[in-house]
Amino acid sequence: MNLGGNATGTGEHPNGLHRFLSLASGFAISDDLFARGHMQFRRKILICLGLSLLWIHGANAQVPAQHVPRPLTVDRDPAPSIDPDVPQRNETPGPPPGVGPVSKDQTGRYTLEAEAYEVQLHVTVLDASGRPAQNLPQDAFRIFEDGVPQTVTSFRHDDSPVSIGLLIDSSASMYDKRDAVEKAALDLVRLSNPKDEEFLVDFSSKAYIDQDFTSSVDKLQQGLRYVNATGGTAAYDAVMASADYLSKHGKNTKQVLVLITDGEDNASRNSLVQTIQRVQLLDGPVVYCVGLLFGEDTDKLKSQRAHSLLEQIANQTGGAAFFPKSLKEVDPIASIVAEDIRTQYTIGYRSTNPPSNGGYRAVHVDAFGSGNRRLNVRTRNGYLAKTTPPLAATR
Repeated sequence: MNLGGNATGTGEHPNGLHRFLSLASGFAISDDLFARGHMQFRRKILICLGLSLLWIHGANAQVPAQHVPRPLTVDRDPAPSIDPDVPQRNETPGPPPGVGPVSKDQTGRYTLEAEAYEVQLHVTVLDASGRPAQNLPQDAFRIFEDGVPQTVTSFRHDDSPVSIGLLIDSSASMYDKRDAVEKAALDLVRLSNPKDEEFLVDFSSKAYIDQDFTSSVDKLQQGLRYVNATGGTAAYDAVMASADYLSKHGKNTKQVLVLITDGEDNASRNSLVQTIQRVQLLDGPVVYCVGLLFGEDTDKLKSQRAHSLLEQIANQTGGAAFFPKSLKEVDPIASIVAEDIRTQYTIGYRSTNPPSNGGYRAVHVDAFGSGNRRLNVRTRNGYLAKTTPPLAATR
């Protein structure tokens, strides 16, 4: 590139190069400098260029690195919990779903085998009176995915331990409801399997963990004391963040969220659709919703919208939505939810549609009692297939 002027090869210097070296080095370079012979001229140029490069490198090194915000963990709320930080569990990632063992054939080649992904459903079955239908055999169930019959590959009906997240709305409007909500939350824990583990989240405009996973009612009760009623309602964000937390840190494969709120979401960054899709992608958890949509100051239109949205969250995830008409009706819901969780059937199947095809799959389950009577069934409406790259590897 011509930087201005033409070099004659006789010691004359182009004015453009003179200006460039002066600016780059930070020193004035006189005309006499270029008249001292080719060797000295070249030596000075190299020194100037070296100083220029050092100056540029130093300037670049002072540019601060982009800050990456840390994810929310235990005790990052304004009111620290009474427990010390709990070490995060399951830090070592396991194999992806559907990954089988590594085998070696006769030629010495190693192959990582991929098994078909098993879809797991937590199924509530009720009789005509609304009571749990117990002791049904495997052949009492029929499973359909996108209308196609599926073959059951695993079947359980027992009171297996559950990982539960208690999500309590702490917006300003919840102040007068706190005592009834706290009592119901603790009664739910008392009525659950003693081997269950629970964690406590309160949310207003943001969600905070007040108590990490524990089986202690006393610790949960102490954590509830840090719930302060203030701010707006970001229920969708709380559900999404808690579902992620359950997926990463819950030790039980059966997982549940219990959401208690008194109004319409007005502060979430995520939408209802995004929240449901995220829960479906995580293969759960089942979400139970308790909407406290009563009171003289309640906006009827907003309550109707909140009622519909909470029902959608529950229906899409296989849970149930409850809408008590007074504070006296809140506590009995705890026993209903606890019984529902402890009497579910866990049914697995391997889809006839390979997971690699991706997409959303609609799921429908039928159950039949004695005399071929159709029973009422509740489970999630579908799931998003997890697509993974080919896992075969040889050496």
